[in-house]
Amino acid sequence: MLELAVLAVIVVVVTMMYNSLVKLRETADGAWADVDVQLKRRHDLVPNLVETVKGYAGHEKDTFEAVVNARSRAMNAGSPAEAAAAENMLTGALKSLFALSENYPDLRAAENFGQLQQTLSGLEDDIQKSRRYYNAVVRDYNTKIGQVPTNLVARTFGFKEREFFEAQGAEREVPKVDFGE
Repeated sequence: MLELAVLAVIVVVVTMMYNSLVKLRETADGAWADVDVQLKRRHDLVPNLVETVKGYAGHEKDTFEAVVNARSRAMNAGSPAEAAAAENMLTGALKSLFALSENYPDLRAAENFGQLQQTLSGLEDDIQKSRRYYNAVVRDYNTKIGQVPTNLVARTFGFKEREFFEAQGAEREVPKVDFGE
């Protein structure tokens, strides 16, 4: 009888650990989806921004191509590490695009350009919040996978650590974007 009770307790404890891992895994998936939504919003804004600037600075072809190529790479990124690298490349290309506004006072004064800048600024804040939340959930998930005795359950059922969504090297620096304000 005691053996049956001990076995029942073990089953309950393993089930609770398994369920907590599933919950964290699903929360991480949801957090990544939130990051992805914010990045998609950013990607959708870029063509409008490029077209607006083209109207004032149509001969700046290299800058436009760099933005379009960076956007394409960012949209096709797979893992969080690839997405972080591609998004940082897009941020750099957008910085170059905004730098053009310094040479075109009419562009800086355009209402549409100003609205796009404000929208992008808000999106950058939303992306930062989404990234932070995702990384917090991944930290909790990875910690749980590494802790005893949950690590035994994680290994048994194939739970794998997740990648953080983080910048690397020089990309860690805060971008300085001058909106001409």
